[in-house]
Amino acid sequence: MKILRTVLEMREHLQRARKHKRIGLVPTMGALHGGHTALFRAARRTCDHVVATIFVNPRQFNDPADLAAYPRPEARDIEIARAAGVDALFVPSVEEIYPDGDATSLVVQGAALGFEETFRPGHFNSVATVCAKLFNIVQPHVTFFGQKDAQQVAVIRQTIRDLRLPLELHVVPTVRETDGLALSSRNARLSPADRLRALAIPRALAAGLTAHIAGRDPAAAARGALDELQVDYAEVANFDGQPTLVIAARAGSTRLIDNLPLAHPELAGLA
Repeated sequence: MKILRTVLEMREHLQRARKHKRIGLVPTMGALHGGHTALFRAARRTCDHVVATIFVNPRQFNDPADLAAYPRPEARDIEIARAAGVDALFVPSVEEIYPDGDATSLVVQGAALGFEETFRPGHFNSVATVCAKLFNIVQPHVTFFGQKDAQQVAVIRQTIRDLRLPLELHVVPTVRETDGLALSSRNARLSPADRLRALAIPRALAAGLTAHIAGRDPAAAARGALDELQVDYAEVANFDGQPTLVIAARAGSTRLIDNLPLAHPELAGLA
């Protein structure tokens, strides 16, 4: 696996591969876990050359303390990516992605409105901008994102469509711990007691699905299972015409998000 840190190195590395190989891109912010490994393996199955990126995007953090606390275990991440079959790992500096004088960014609406955007204003503008930069640098044939961040998936699909990018989007089902909690770098912040309380989230998704199948309100059923948590939202969103039960809630001081596409519950990774 090659480790590349500049745009020039990345482009030179891919120049020969681009002519004969199907290139897959998995953008990440590092702190890799089993959810990322599932993305790498999905890319490995369908692509000839797998590129992963590790870039903690400062512009998508509303809270400077949250950015400062974000884990950056680079040596461990490199080993995880290598073991998962990644061919090239792009690990740029902030200055490489946002050079001095950088003054262009995307403004996204549509799928970006409501839910996460309400609680993190401007978040998806920053996500779409950095992903557009990475898409332009790597120029992959297909990119891989996890269902775990359903609104982000919808925003990336919209960005690819609206900018007419020659790029496929492959969505990988949510990966969960054995107890049902969706894998997230934020899980490490949970105390043992908060971890137990956080299990209300996958239970709420299951309750919502049961209600939906029975013709009842899935959001109301989900909210009824979240009594012990501080809930930001538990609603049914419409992402690309797909009704999706979305939840954001806090267990202690840790904010977690999760979702379940009601028409395709298998994407949620729930047993």
